[in-house]
Amino acid sequence: MPLIQMTTANPPQAPDARLAEINRALRGRAIGRAAQLISNITHSDPTNVDGWIAAARLAQMTGDHRGMRAHLAKSLTLAPGSPLIRLLDVEAQIHIGDIRDAIVALKHMETEAKADPAWLGRISEAYSQCGLFDAAERCASAAATLDPDSAALRYALSSALIATGKLEQAEGVLDELIASHPRDYDAYYNRATLRKQTPEKNHVDAIRTALNATAQDPMSAVGLNYALAHELEDLGQDDESFAALKRGADARRAMMAYRVEKDTDTMARIAAVFNAEFFVKGRNSCEEQGPIFVLGLPRSGTTLVDRILSAHPEVESLGELNDFPLALTALCRAVPGPGDLVSKSAGLNMRELGEAYLHRVRQRAKGKRFFIDKAPANFLYIGLIAAALPNARIVHLNRNPMDNALGMYKALFRMGYPFSYDLDDLAKYMQAKAELMAHWHAVLPGRVTEVQYEDIVFDQEAQTRRLLAEVGLPWNADCLDFHKNASPTATASAAQVRRPLYASSVDRWRRYETQLQPLINTLGASG
Repeated sequence: MPLIQMTTANPPQAPDARLAEINRALRGRAIGRAAQLISNITHSDPTNVDGWIAAARLAQMTGDHRGMRAHLAKSLTLAPGSPLIRLLDVEAQIHIGDIRDAIVALKHMETEAKADPAWLGRISEAYSQCGLFDAAERCASAAATLDPDSAALRYALSSALIATGKLEQAEGVLDELIASHPRDYDAYYNRATLRKQTPEKNHVDAIRTALNATAQDPMSAVGLNYALAHELEDLGQDDESFAALKRGADARRAMMAYRVEKDTDTMARIAAVFNAEFFVKGRNSCEEQGPIFVLGLPRSGTTLVDRILSAHPEVESLGELNDFPLALTALCRAVPGPGDLVSKSAGLNMRELGEAYLHRVRQRAKGKRFFIDKAPANFLYIGLIAAALPNARIVHLNRNPMDNALGMYKALFRMGYPFSYDLDDLAKYMQAKAELMAHWHAVLPGRVTEVQYEDIVFDQEAQTRRLLAEVGLPWNADCLDFHKNASPTATASAAQVRRPLYASSVDRWRRYETQLQPLINTLGASG
């Protein structure tokens, strides 16, 4: 995906060797070296605005977003009105949880940026982070109109259109983008996922042509092979589809310095710290009734359940939030002494944690009785959620593990889930996650509502009635027509949930039984 470029805070000037050295240190995550260099420049040259911006970037890198804002405030005294600095300040506000203030700042900037496509593009991105996808679409559309040759702006517009459910328009924008910028490889994959490809209408030949033309470009192997795999599967060419998928996944995995053992060890550590003894202790908590956490592995059906529940008039979806881990991390930063995040989190004041989380999400919510936080990885925090928010509803999605694994392997995630590009990593992660869920059920019996994806597919009404009853909601027939739910969604399933419920994804893994044999040996074929 191309990046929307912004100019620097100051007019062009002679290169500063000190800033170049700071940038190298920041890129290399040499925190101590960067801190010393930045301190030198801000003390010796306190009117150098780029030095203060570098200080803000360092604070951001270390998770100190309040410190980031303090450095940006100094920057703004030196470069009043700078779009770049103001956008960085909005980013800090979002991380802190001051969403309302961030939105106010964005609205002010939007009125000033009407003739600046790059600025509008960045405002669009920030609106998306605030969950305001209609505003994101408005700004992205205006930006792309001002600069129709910008690949980054056209890509941003297509993403906003997908989030707001305008899939045909998004496909048209992506068609134009690929025609003018054939090396925008992510665009091919996004386009492939928008609808079911047919023999009469598909892009297989064009994708193959692009792969041949870009064989020397390692970046093309990822997006183009994932796009090809998706379209070939729609056409029933399963062996060729999986071969393309494996090429794409292998290329993506080769770009990562990732060890699945770090994640599996963390899950084991969570279970050890949040043991039965932890939950026996009495502690203060936040009694708020509103949160519904819908969680599980990606591609397990979390978006489907989110859309079903948020079709109810008393429920709103806030999407895949990172507010709980951000609130948790901010509180743990204030805990003195050594210790990892897991051990520090167990000693927090649970009422403070619950209130810190709610402070953040209330600024996104519109005031309905319930709101949904559907970040899949919140399964890691079930113990903390139960302790901090004892009245929160927790809904965990299960799916046949082979189908779930295949669904993750087939998805090209923009961020997160690095375990999904290798079958061995997938198996290890899924086993560790299953063990952690078994632990939660053992220490918190009855606290988590289990939902099986296949049960919803084959008996939608009965499972919807059960789900609403578990959450504490009266029956509403709108929940059966979840695909008519007009609210935006920006997940990997954004296109699928605009369609009525379908059963074609159940037991899909059997189409690739030979290729998935390593997973079958580990996870089992029965589900």
